[in-house]
Amino acid sequence: MFSGLQVWLSGVLRINNFTQEKAMVVNFALTCASKTLLKEVFQNLDAQSCPNNYNFHMHTVYSDGQMEPSELIEQAIKNGLKGLAITDHHNTGGYKAAQKYLEEWKWNNPDADVPYLWSGIEINANLLNVEVHILGYAFDPEHPSIQPYTQGKTVTGSEYEAVNVIAAIQEAGGFAVLAHPARYRKSHFDLIPAAAELGIDGVESFYAYSSRKPWKPSVTQTEQVQRLATEYGLYSTCGTDSHGFSLLERL
Repeated sequence: MFSGLQVWLSGVLRINNFTQEKAMVVNFALTCASKTLLKEVFQNLDAQSCPNNYNFHMHTVYSDGQMEPSELIEQAIKNGLKGLAITDHHNTGGYKAAQKYLEEWKWNNPDADVPYLWSGIEINANLLNVEVHILGYAFDPEHPSIQPYTQGKTVTGSEYEAVNVIAAIQEAGGFAVLAHPARYRKSHFDLIPAAAELGIDGVESFYAYSSRKPWKPSVTQTEQVQRLATEYGLYSTCGTDSHGFSLLERL
């Protein structure tokens, strides 16, 4: 599914000596292609997609995780993942390190199947006077709009408002997704409609609120969030929210 696009993207990434203007054009093309591919994946996710085929929520030592990006990629390859996103808190360093490692691994193993790695991030934001987490995917990590949110800490003021976090991710070419919507102090029956009104793209429908080892989506919350996603025309995503040494567990 990904081979042709991956070859093209890899080739573009190896081109050197760009002017700044040309680099911006290439970044835009890469982001658009990456987003198109992710849209197709999101449209076909179900309760069995995660964690063995896809995983869109995980952390490295670049925020509060325990794995180095290289260790995470090695495990993703070993597990046979088709695609993933590293979503460190307020940081894209883990994604960039993982991307570099994956490119080198592909170069040394040209005949091997490898997962597709999308850019990712997890950002704290205010929604209905409650702090929520918003996941960003397939955005250009060098885009100016996303820079305030990649400095390793929660922002303040107007930048902390969910409407502006969503806008920043989308301006950088990505998708904005409400993480684990049934984990907050306010009900997901309130938060999801509010997020949808602000233009969010999706919700993390498949999430383990109780069954962490092994990871398994919580049935009741998943059904409720999925219904809301359908009602408001949102993508349903999945992720283990791994912080430890296994991508198959929520820790």
